[in-house]
Amino acid sequence: MRLIELAMASALTVSIGGVSYVAVNPAKLEGRAQVVADQATCRTVETAIMGYVMNNGVEPTSVRQLGDYVSGDISRYRIVGGRAAGPGCKA
Repeated sequence: MRLIELAMASALTVSIGGVSYVAVNPAKLEGRAQVVADQATCRTVETAIMGYVMNNGVEPTSVRQLGDYVSGDISRYRIVGGRAAGPGCKA
């Protein structure tokens, strides 16, 4: 057996093993995906601010006002000068 054949066989074995693990344990994968999906980003908050302004004609003063515009946790963010401030936001 050549070295390239051994490397290819090893890569296929590892790939099949990984796919099999996910197929056998979907609940763990789904739980991890839900945690990531529930986390909002700075861009999410910025988009919610724009939606709020378009619908109300004024800038929001608190992230609590954005509840109808965002699905996820935005409690780590605040609004400063009409822009989102918090994790991942450019100063």
